[in-house]
Amino acid sequence: MPIPTEPIGSVPRTAQLLAAMTLQTQGRIDSEAFRTVAERAVAETIAAMEATGSPVVTDGEQSKPSFATYPLAGLDSLAPDGVVIPFSDGHTRQLPRLTKGPFRYGTYSGGYVEVAKRYAKKPVKQAVISPSALSLLYPANGIAGYARDRFLDDLTAESVKDIRSAFDAGAVSVQIDFTEGRLSVKLDPSRVLLRDFVGLINRVLANFSESERSRIGVHTCPGGDQDCTHSADVDYGDLLPDLFKINVGSVFMQMASERDTPRIYKIVSGHRRPEQRVFVGVTDPIDPAVETPEIVRDRVLEAASYLPVEYLGTTDDCGFSPFGDDVSTARETAFAKIKARIDGTRMAEKVLGI
Repeated sequence: MPIPTEPIGSVPRTAQLLAAMTLQTQGRIDSEAFRTVAERAVAETIAAMEATGSPVVTDGEQSKPSFATYPLAGLDSLAPDGVVIPFSDGHTRQLPRLTKGPFRYGTYSGGYVEVAKRYAKKPVKQAVISPSALSLLYPANGIAGYARDRFLDDLTAESVKDIRSAFDAGAVSVQIDFTEGRLSVKLDPSRVLLRDFVGLINRVLANFSESERSRIGVHTCPGGDQDCTHSADVDYGDLLPDLFKINVGSVFMQMASERDTPRIYKIVSGHRRPEQRVFVGVTDPIDPAVETPEIVRDRVLEAASYLPVEYLGTTDDCGFSPFGDDVSTARETAFAKIKARIDGTRMAEKVLGI
């Protein structure tokens, strides 16, 4: 059986879409015109991804404002002064703050799948934001008349609805983006916050059957924005034992940019559940150099020396443009890296006799 290889999700937006996003921010483009530009970008992105030979495609998250905030579109219950996430080069991203309840999504991921399937010839995968990331919207000092426990009930229900919408629209699989996992260890070295996050994700997953959970994965990386990270200085070993307690069928791991890969693979081997497939990152979206297929091949072979080949997959370390305004990576570079991942994975299969 071939080694499965999948993208994480985002690729840099087209130039036309970036221009339209600017006009949208300025209120100078109507919703129908923006939708037309965004759908064209989705069609172009899927065609380019399929041209790499990718057996599974995404819409590149073209019309998402960011991987984290797409559910918040159109909500009137938010203030701009929420949690601040600092990155290694000094720039920050700031989440909004919830001001009132009940909490509801403004946008569900199934809508992205519906558009993607109009153009895709290959199976469509959909990335969704984790409930743990969205839990950070609730302010530390609370909301009058809307207790945190009630918020978490609403958030759980909305996250379930989001994942369900993707499956109902025809997604072959759903990937929960959990980049805040490693960051949580930085914020709270005791890992109480991490375990709270894992518990919340598992609370959502409890609403799905075992068969459905086998089609759900979780993605971890130390963040990736404007060619830098928010938590690469956190020891992976402090995250992984709890990460593999998430009740999913697949775990997507940043590994290409990791320094001591033998140590990390040993930890993974000790904590991976028997039914869990591990998709290892073999290309680094932050590195501007395009990996050769031979580099990818060797990274796959290293992973295969620690993990069962029948439970091994390959991926990219992170999305190439998780935030809509991140133009640090060219589209051409992203697709070249994706092709190298696919070609290198196939080369590794030959060496392994698959």
